[in-house]
Amino acid sequence: MAAETSTPVRFGIIGCANIARKVSRAILLSPKYSTIVAIGSRSVDKAAAFAKNNGFPASAKAYGSYDAVLEDPEVDAVYIPLPTSLHLQWAVLAARKKKHVLLEKPVALNVGQLDEILAACESSGVQYMDATMWMHHPRTPHMKDYISDAHRFGQLKAVHSIFSYNCGGAEFLKNDIRVKPDLDALGALGDAGWYCIRAILWASDYQLPKTVTALRDVEFNEAGVILSCGASLRFEDGKLATFYCSFLSNLTMEISVLGENGFLRVHDFVIPFQENVGQFYANSNTKFGDLSIGVEPAPAECIVKTDLPQEALMVKEFSSLVRKIKEFGSESEKKWAIISRKTQVVVDAVKASIDKDFQPIDVVY
Repeated sequence: MAAETSTPVRFGIIGCANIARKVSRAILLSPKYSTIVAIGSRSVDKAAAFAKNNGFPASAKAYGSYDAVLEDPEVDAVYIPLPTSLHLQWAVLAARKKKHVLLEKPVALNVGQLDEILAACESSGVQYMDATMWMHHPRTPHMKDYISDAHRFGQLKAVHSIFSYNCGGAEFLKNDIRVKPDLDALGALGDAGWYCIRAILWASDYQLPKTVTALRDVEFNEAGVILSCGASLRFEDGKLATFYCSFLSNLTMEISVLGENGFLRVHDFVIPFQENVGQFYANSNTKFGDLSIGVEPAPAECIVKTDLPQEALMVKEFSSLVRKIKEFGSESEKKWAIISRKTQVVVDAVKASIDKDFQPIDVVY
């Protein structure tokens, strides 16, 4: 790892999306690792206001274009929270300008676009990572340790995940970019389903399913954008996974993982209910109690504390990888590109099943 005296990675942010407020805060929470030197929007006034309202350093520059951020020689890396339809253009251009790329999810409209982004990053030797924040919470490896334990958990049999919310109401469903076909055509599948699919792959050690079948009764808006959907995933070894994602249901962020000997459930995997604490529940070798009154042993609550929120830990890990490249000539870490691509492949398969009257789709990596 780079020495603590190393220069922080200097971020430029392309776009003033609401999620950029959260990630810009995260960048500034680890000043030894990262700082913000530039923000670009379609107007300089909007960029300047964003910088002021979100506590950017006084030295941070506000630009009235995205290109200006990429041309700034002081920018080492860019965070891109633009609508998905713009990711291909700006992530590829950022990579060609030798800027490391932290890309908001969903990362692309399809795997063909993602392959172009990854090829540009590989050609320029820059680090790529998608901004799936829960992957970086210290709770996540604790959960992985449990479901990898042959005695306590055993062979994985099934996974189910839900991510839904209806926080925006009628205004969201009418005007948010996530329901606009020219901006985020994947709708709830791309925005919320991405998390569910990532959770299934994570639990499965990133083994891809053999087939994916979308569930019927998908809900669309008038423009044909998905507002809710679900799918079942069949694996070669017989395990089964399902998920449901929606813009029309109460806020829910669940992963349930079933093994031969154990069961894990987490109620807030996308965004922890408390910023500095992550909880999950685990059962092992559970039996009904006497007269089938209750179960034995009772589920154990596991509590994992963290000094930094998961998005700051994400930025810290990304910055550490960038510093290794900058200061030691290391190659970029490829695992994040592989995980992104596998997630996108399954997203594509769900969309293809919906488009083909809910037929099973073979998953090809």
